[in-house]
Amino acid sequence: MRLASRAGWEGHGYLKAFAGSNAIYRVWYIFGPMETPDAAADVEHFSFTDRGPWVVEPDKMSWRRGIDELRARTKAEGNKLARPPLAPPVLRLLRTGASLGAAIGGWQLFERRKGGSISRTGVSRRLRKSFESLGPTYIKLGQILSAGEGIFPEELVAEFRLCRDEVPAESFEDVRRVVEEDLGKPLGEVFAEFRTTPVAAASIAQVHVAKLVTGEEVVVKVQRPAIDAMVRLDLKAMSWISPKMIGRIPIAALANPPAIVELFADTIVEELDFRLEAQNMLDIAHVLAETGQRSMVCPRPHPELVTKRVLVMERLKGHKFDDVESIKAAGVDMKAVIRAGMVTTLEGSMLYGVFHGDLHAGNLLVDDDGRVALLDHGITGRLDEGRRLAFIRMLMGAVTNDIQAQLAAFRDLGALPMDTDLVALAKDLGVDQPVKDPTQMSAHELVEEIRDIVKKLVSYGARAPKELMLFVKNLLFLDGSIAMHAPDLDLISETFQVASYMATRHGERLAAEAGTDPQKEIDLDGFKASFGLESDVETLTYADLQERRKIIRQRLEANRKETRRSLFRRK
Repeated sequence: MRLASRAGWEGHGYLKAFAGSNAIYRVWYIFGPMETPDAAADVEHFSFTDRGPWVVEPDKMSWRRGIDELRARTKAEGNKLARPPLAPPVLRLLRTGASLGAAIGGWQLFERRKGGSISRTGVSRRLRKSFESLGPTYIKLGQILSAGEGIFPEELVAEFRLCRDEVPAESFEDVRRVVEEDLGKPLGEVFAEFRTTPVAAASIAQVHVAKLVTGEEVVVKVQRPAIDAMVRLDLKAMSWISPKMIGRIPIAALANPPAIVELFADTIVEELDFRLEAQNMLDIAHVLAETGQRSMVCPRPHPELVTKRVLVMERLKGHKFDDVESIKAAGVDMKAVIRAGMVTTLEGSMLYGVFHGDLHAGNLLVDDDGRVALLDHGITGRLDEGRRLAFIRMLMGAVTNDIQAQLAAFRDLGALPMDTDLVALAKDLGVDQPVKDPTQMSAHELVEEIRDIVKKLVSYGARAPKELMLFVKNLLFLDGSIAMHAPDLDLISETFQVASYMATRHGERLAAEAGTDPQKEIDLDGFKASFGLESDVETLTYADLQERRKIIRQRLEANRKETRRSLFRRK
């Protein structure tokens, strides 16, 4: 298979990616007749359910006025909050230190000495409770940790998953006050029904099921009272202390603590204005329609009932994504669902520079027909034109196993300083050499290899840009979804199918924008080598991959135990 598209893209048109949210609606993709003759008019341009409670007409939505300017101001504010203040909020720092110190102290007294899974579970539970007591910024950090399947200990990942939708809810009195203040009317004048118990309660907001006085079933997202001031106080504390963490430990240095704070500031400040989230819903729904990915839909935001702290939207129903038994009983092809998730993330980022930035089980519903509802658009990856092109070069380099192209793209995305000697970096990292099979390495060799790579990346000033972090986080979720729903999925065949789809559908455009040869072949041997596999290996199921990861984890654990025994003998 070569990276070339069929002539004319099978009749599909070309849509240039626009930077502004308003401009994106001025040129429409041509799809032909809709599958459902009586579908709502807005389905022509947005991937919504066929018949919704209202019709979305962007130009008539009053809350969208000045939306691009609002996004620009919010981003500027996030950048400002990420800069270290002259003096930290002392009381907040003291409270944070006391809470985390108590969590670690309790673990050392009760669980640490028991070792193994009991120790890891104990410290994970105590840290999660500490994060929740400290508020939204720390809960958001917990949410990022919870997406780290395969990176962080499974006990930590499992515990921090509870930060997603099991955070203690606000009282209904507070919820009522926020809704009435923002909508400017008593609750009863807008809603015929409003369930007092939320269906989900997360760090920034909670969600209630309701019915409008006009009869439509909706869900209402309500921001937590006083969250705005608390987030800004936390960001001041974090931005003050983060530069002092650089170089303290290798992982923190690699992650670049100030960059992590910048990520927090950018995402959280944007999440604090639900008008931006409603616009994100429209943008993602439009991209899905443009690319023909109708197996995924977004809820319609209400034409009028959207404010800074209240978001009323269409209620979508389906099985929870992690309800494996119900989905299996419905006969849903989850391999197709996972493949669609991968393709939509790729198309959104590479073609339009916009993609859902927070895929996880709590944000997805699957109906009996296999259609997936994408919920919670508070975090959305957005690439400007320069970074979008760099993203294309990064992924095209991965498909064709072009190491130098990948490193150059990482640099252009902001992962490396612009003056980085890429040839020297490739040589130092050994990426120009055959990939070693980690399952054939001893525990000591594996640990030393990891430490060496981290140390070298730190020395080159590597960091993790926001969009790349969101993209990787989505891939980690899809990775975990395979384990949950399709452990027999052949990763080699699946990678080839996805790459072939992208090449056939978009290859000519992507190659032109990346400045690469459209006839360059997909390098499956390079993909296999990235897993330490020989080129003659024909299949690699997810179960096989998990077994390889298990071997690696066992060897890392053996190395840790041997290190502890050595320290004990020295004493």
